[in-house]
Amino acid sequence: MPSSSGLRQCIRDVSPYLILLVAISTLGPLQFGFHLAELNAPQDVISCRVKQSSISSRLSSVLSFMSSSSPEHEVTNSSALPDCIPMDDAQFAVVSSMFTLGGLVGALGSGPIASAKGRLLAMRLTSLFYIIGSIIETLGASIAVMAIGRVFSGVGAGAATVIVPIYISEVAPPRERGTFGAMTQVSINVGILATQTMGYFLSYGSAWRWILGAGIIIGTVQGFGLLLLPESPAWLAANKSATQAKQILQRIRGRYYDIGEETAAWGDSAASEEEQGLLNDEVASPRRGSTNSKASAKNNGHLGFLEVVRDPFYRPALVAAVGVMCAQQLCGINSIIMYSVSLLRDLLPINSALLTIMISAINLLTTVACSPLPDKLGRKTCLLLSIFGQGASALVLALSILFETKILSAVTVLFFVALFAVGLGPVPFILASELVGQEAVGATQSACLGANYIATFLVAQFFPIINIALNERFGGAGWVYFIFTALAGLCGLFVFWRVPETKGKKDVDEVWGRTRRLD
Repeated sequence: MPSSSGLRQCIRDVSPYLILLVAISTLGPLQFGFHLAELNAPQDVISCRVKQSSISSRLSSVLSFMSSSSPEHEVTNSSALPDCIPMDDAQFAVVSSMFTLGGLVGALGSGPIASAKGRLLAMRLTSLFYIIGSIIETLGASIAVMAIGRVFSGVGAGAATVIVPIYISEVAPPRERGTFGAMTQVSINVGILATQTMGYFLSYGSAWRWILGAGIIIGTVQGFGLLLLPESPAWLAANKSATQAKQILQRIRGRYYDIGEETAAWGDSAASEEEQGLLNDEVASPRRGSTNSKASAKNNGHLGFLEVVRDPFYRPALVAAVGVMCAQQLCGINSIIMYSVSLLRDLLPINSALLTIMISAINLLTTVACSPLPDKLGRKTCLLLSIFGQGASALVLALSILFETKILSAVTVLFFVALFAVGLGPVPFILASELVGQEAVGATQSACLGANYIATFLVAQFFPIINIALNERFGGAGWVYFIFTALAGLCGLFVFWRVPETKGKKDVDEVWGRTRRLD
């Protein structure tokens, strides 16, 4: 009975217009997933190790027959670009990890832009970077050009993963914020699944360039779609006009939806400049004013990263949010997402590219299925289940690979990915906006995603190197997953002690408690 009433409440809260906003805005994180995994399946073809995979060989033979020419002849005459770019493991790791370097730049730079100029402008800029990066990658004929294209795509991805979760959190109904927050991770998984599937069929000759070229189309669709989106009501209320913000929020919620509860505090901090001057002394929240001196000192309530770091009021939230974002990567998910084909190629009894598609599909399905869990079980509970579950899976995976138990290895990889979707996938994108107030969310989210991209860079750059080194040192394979097991244990202890539960809490003061926030 409670679940059916919750479903009815969700249906009442969600309007078709809100669904449109979420669908368009999540094209940004979708492209993050797309570009993150785009080099995985065709890695051996791009780096000139093989001409084509077996399935791609059959596909190219069919296309060759239809065009009455051999695949080699077709490629040579239809494109001035080389079929592949010679790279060893280290060089390929550099190209792959340049995406995370660009992501770091985008994550750190997008927060201030989104806070000062609005979420909408910042999201439109991400589509521009995605398009430029995809064009450069598609036409790349050398390691340097490919790396530059990956940096541009990474800037767009870094910015999107900062801004879109904030935007969704600010337009989603309060009761369903956790569910809608999970849509960021769902869209990332859609992008990963799309690019892995394309790679399964297009890993031959120069056809892999169509995978990269698809990013141009998605970026263009995103750019035009963003013309339909309004600015975030919460940002408008805090920076321009509470009246305009309420009009937009009413349109998002529906004509007959009562937005009074959501907008009750906007009269204090979200009035126009004339209203603000009248209300500052009389209506400003005494609790927020007494504890947040830095926010009250600014007209628009924007705090920079250094201000957040220096203020003991925000520091625990920053540590918690950044730590969770690092945990998302340090537990090892991208060792599977980015390198599964090369890692599992000689270990498993089935086609590794096909297994990668299965991994991506399970990741997507479990993320969708688990999206209500943060609102039901709580954010912290989901994180702990996910982290310790991944740690246990990493241990079993290490042992199964080491002792060549191939079926167990394949099953464990699927469990590893599914457990990521329970908490580490969606929850980190939700937490920043729930651990700090509106005045600090931009700086905090930028710091979180900056840390996330540093951790992603470390995994992308050094996982294949460490994996090979450990295998050569100790013999066999799978040793690197013992490291991920240990990291999962440390991350779990961190979440247990330093991350508060935010489910069902009215505001950040209730999340932390005054005494805890001032420690």
